Amino acid sequence: MEYRQLFEMKERPSLLGFGCMRLPLLPGGDRGDIDYERSQNMIDEAIANGVNYFDTAYGYLDGQSEIFVGKALKKHPRDSYYLATKLPMGRIDSYEQGMKIFKHQFEKLQVDYIDFYLFHGINKTVFDEKILKFGLLDEMIKMKEEGKIRNLGFSFHGSYEDFKYILNYRKWDFCQIQYNYMDTNIQAGDRGVALAEKLRVPLVIMEPVKGGSLASFAPAAEKIFKDYAPDKSLASWAVRWVASHPGIAVVLSGMSTEEQVRDNLDTFNHYTPLSDEEQAVINRVAAEIRSSIRNGCTGCAYCMPCPFGVDIPRNFAIWNEYGMYVRAERAKEELNRLDAAKWADKCRKCGKCEKACPQELPIREDLVRMFAEISAL
Repeated sequence: MEYRQLFEMKERPSLLGFGCMRLPLLPGGDRGDIDYERSQNMIDEAIANGVNYFDTAYGYLDGQSEIFVGKALKKHPRDSYYLATKLPMGRIDSYEQGMKIFKHQFEKLQVDYIDFYLFHGINKTVFDEKILKFGLLDEMIKMKEEGKIRNLGFSFHGSYEDFKYILNYRKWDFCQIQYNYMDTNIQAGDRGVALAEKLRVPLVIMEPVKGGSLASFAPAAEKIFKDYAPDKSLASWAVRWVASHPGIAVVLSGMSTEEQVRDNLDTFNHYTPLSDEEQAVINRVAAEIRSSIRNGCTGCAYCMPCPFGVDIPRNFAIWNEYGMYVRAERAKEELNRLDAAKWADKCRKCGKCEKACPQELPIREDLVRMFAEISAL
């Protein structure tokens, strides 16, 4: 396993970080019904193979992720891993509420300190109108001085200009952004990666495989990779692309199966940066994908719940799968498996979802397009 101690960072996190937002669930379970046995085994295997960075958040898996992670890591020495979690800014409307949640997180995680603490999913508006207005930045700096927090940062969803404003506001210990070979000009993007390196702020990368979208796609794009390197998984190309950039401390992977854990371990325990020739292969694949995918939904579910019951991520997943695989029967089957009350045609165009979307997608327009195309198959 490769470890990167970047800039002024004292810690040496593993290049592969274990994201705990997509842990396996019990058969037929809801988002909070974590399969503890499988998930524990996956984390144990990751640790045995050198992974030492584990990322969760207050709201992941209906609030159950932190509880599971606290229990799962309890069997390992506290100084053998780094724990990252986040203050859920979308749920906070006062200083008191923020500190109440902060205290609750320590109870859920069963720890005395948090190695990497983040303000969750922020942009300039959230930073100014919540973090600064409520005094939460000053309070978290105080918590760092008291040893409750080892490193203070933020996870970001917004424009590059917002990112530039926040990153320059103070000397952050690290920050977390979305970045992959399909989203180089979205949110912080290439310019954000370059700015963070210039300011010597280590980066943690989320969505390197774009919510799984870069792990499987249209046959024509897949063939480009397989012709070049038959034994490499599609996901391995995506995570190596991210890791090959300067200033990247951790590449997060939200692993939900044992196979994903082993594939990532194989990639990072034998990690080599991309060559120029391999970069050219990725460029060809990216061009092919752009010609077939319908929209850029990652399935993060920040748009949910919909006031009218539409399952926005699921509708878009069906649409994008059809665009990438062009399998009409499968698309119709998947739509019919979804409760009709959650179909895209139930959208009433209120716009709440678009305000919450990290990808800034035209969700209302895309829901109309999705339903028209899939229902006509």
